[in-house]
Amino acid sequence: MTQTTLEPGDAAPDFTLPDAEGEGVSLEAFRGKRVILYFYPAAMTPGCTTEACDFRDSLDSLAAAGITVLGVSKDSPQKLAEFIKRDSLTFPLLSDPDLAVHQAYGAYGEKTMYGKTKVGVLRSTFVIDADGKIEKALYNVKATDHVARLRKDLGLA
Repeated sequence: MTQTTLEPGDAAPDFTLPDAEGEGVSLEAFRGKRVILYFYPAAMTPGCTTEACDFRDSLDSLAAAGITVLGVSKDSPQKLAEFIKRDSLTFPLLSDPDLAVHQAYGAYGEKTMYGKTKVGVLRSTFVIDADGKIEKALYNVKATDHVARLRKDLGLA
């Protein structure tokens, strides 16, 4: 399976995906701002909840630095709405059920879990600059402490 990976300086693939209300959200709408775009395997699972709540808890400082956070998974808008309500998430979660955007960013492919190789969502985070270019591309990140490390890398810690 050939897998795309993005590098700093690459153009961020544009997309429009439905949010928890079914409204289309386009990356292009955020041009002129920095965006953290993160891909996670499944709403309401322990690791994904930890990661989402860490982003939620860091949102004020990220917003103060001019950074918008967007989360993407293959979950339906209805499941995203449940996740947002259950965990009081205050940033958009986007639905990519056919995994096209995951694949464009290299956030779907082979991974090893418990010694077995399988194909699935790769927990990945991208920082996209105001011009729509990849500033940071982080693949196979850990859910725990990921946001703290990202804040430190961005000089926000």
